[in-house]
Amino acid sequence: MPNVWTYPSDKNLSAFEPNRVLLNCGNLQFIDAHYVSGGGSEGDGRAAMVADVNDDLQPDLLVRQVGGGPLKVYLNRFPPTSRLVISLRGTKSNSMGIGARVVCEVSGRRLERQLYANNSVFAQQGARVRFGLGDAKRVERLTVHWPSGGTTVLEDVAVDRHLLIREGASEPTVLRSVTR
Repeated sequence: MPNVWTYPSDKNLSAFEPNRVLLNCGNLQFIDAHYVSGGGSEGDGRAAMVADVNDDLQPDLLVRQVGGGPLKVYLNRFPPTSRLVISLRGTKSNSMGIGARVVCEVSGRRLERQLYANNSVFAQQGARVRFGLGDAKRVERLTVHWPSGGTTVLEDVAVDRHLLIREGASEPTVLRSVTR
């Protein structure tokens, strides 16, 4: 029986696949939208990270090509929606809150994110939790489950903010606020 894990030595592992933008239509259906978005490129992207380049709380995309070349910055031009960006600071847990689970209850929905260090071959992005909230005006409840086992619960949280939540504190610090 041949070793299924052996890769043929005459093949290129890079495969040089062009970058594409896929639009999520739900139900595991995606549309290739790189032509209309301007977000595709023929470069061989190996690093992608989310960052808020223009400080509007909307996530932008940075892409780095293999072998160097220019860093591509794609600004988010979708119509603005309500957002909540959260940075964590642990006291009993690790200082960045890595491993924390954040639950956002908004408009009858329950959204959940876990904070972990996002790394790729050529990039590392900041340790932040991001929630897209559609047209919501407030978050009913925001719960942080810290790696230490503790919990922080915030009620009636305003949207369109970047919050710093400290483990053990009863109120967050607003780092950034935008008006829509």
